[in-house]
Amino acid sequence: MGWNSWDSYGTTLTEDELLANARFMAEHLKNAGWDTLVIDIDWYDPTARAHGYNDNAPLILDEYGRQLPDPVRFPSAAGGKGFGPLAAAVHELGLKLGMHMMRGIPRIAVDKNLPVYGTNYTAKDVADLDHVCKWNPDNYGLNQSHPGAQAWYDAQLDLFASWGLDFLKVDDMQTPFHSDEIAAYHRAIAKAEAKYGRSIDLSLSPGGWVATSYVDFLRENAQMWRISDDLWDRWEDIYQQFARLARWAPFQTTGHWADADMVPFGHIGLRAERGDDRQSRLTLDEQKTLLALWCMGRSPLMVGGDLPTSNSDAIALLQNPALREVLAGSTNNRETVRERIFGKWWDESTCRGEFIVWSADAADWADGTRSAHHGGHYAALFWTGSDTYEIGRNIQLQSIVGLDARNDDWTLADLYADAPGEPADVRLEGVGADRVITGTIPPHGVLWVALDRR
Repeated sequence: MGWNSWDSYGTTLTEDELLANARFMAEHLKNAGWDTLVIDIDWYDPTARAHGYNDNAPLILDEYGRQLPDPVRFPSAAGGKGFGPLAAAVHELGLKLGMHMMRGIPRIAVDKNLPVYGTNYTAKDVADLDHVCKWNPDNYGLNQSHPGAQAWYDAQLDLFASWGLDFLKVDDMQTPFHSDEIAAYHRAIAKAEAKYGRSIDLSLSPGGWVATSYVDFLRENAQMWRISDDLWDRWEDIYQQFARLARWAPFQTTGHWADADMVPFGHIGLRAERGDDRQSRLTLDEQKTLLALWCMGRSPLMVGGDLPTSNSDAIALLQNPALREVLAGSTNNRETVRERIFGKWWDESTCRGEFIVWSADAADWADGTRSAHHGGHYAALFWTGSDTYEIGRNIQLQSIVGLDARNDDWTLADLYADAPGEPADVRLEGVGADRVITGTIPPHGVLWVALDRR
């Protein structure tokens, strides 16, 4: 659960903006589980701008071709200090600091044929000019058949770890899927962790076309991996994640997570890659749907809005204790129902939307924290249509709590009870095997509940 600068600042984040978000997180969100801040791409480009990347950018590098922060935007990095002072300031707030990195080696390092630290090789020796990023011009790939390629990543990660970083988002790794590069990066992180005595989480992106058949390899080499391309504040982007999270939910394990991407809430687009300055265009119900779906699918949460200037409704949603509760304390998370709903069942043109149900069992957290709904269950009932949907009597309680427990005395709690917006219309009706969850779901909305034995 963290914050990433991409949705609000794109390539242009400054140190003051990072610290403002860190202070806000520490004061308003830390107690709800939010604890990590990530500086996204091009922190080493002094010419970074909104709405895209720069060809032939004069990247700031050390004598071995390793990226250094722009000291104009990050003044504490001056004098070769890197992100060390900034990491220390974030750690003092009880939070973690991460940053974005591209696969490969900077083109400038190759053009200048800079040495690879600790070896007799040069950047030209280890570069792979045939496998370069299609959308970012900063780097060449690395030739992993050359021993100097691993040495390059080892030296890069040694520098980053010396700054005290906790998290690395490494891009251009999965579309296409560069398994050799991922494994090399993982080995470099492991060496740095052993040397500096602190863990560094690895997040891989982007995630278009990432197959579940890679899951064992991904678990061995990363803590997070994206399962989609960039997600923005459009309902269509959220809708696409239903199928992806349903596919990946059975593979989620503690410490190794399929990642459904950013949470584009609050004040975004200040200087972003896409769109202009705005509060998120998602409706309040769409925002509730996103959070419930991500949590039921156990996806990491990385909010993208500038926290100090985001609207109060967005902050209130992020403060909901149910987010961490379900992310950390649920198991057997799965989609159980998906039905297209028609105005006239025989007329395809009258399709109103899809009614989708997820369920999960409440479980104690991996760190031993007892579940707030010990012995209970979670259910999320989603409606993708643009009108209001009356559930009817189709969702039997026993489909959530199990056939053996259907006659127990169950109570229902709305996990968005204290959230902004209209109170949920959701209730239990009937007895025994005939008990059902019923109610009304707003357009693009969700009813998110916990079920407990009385």
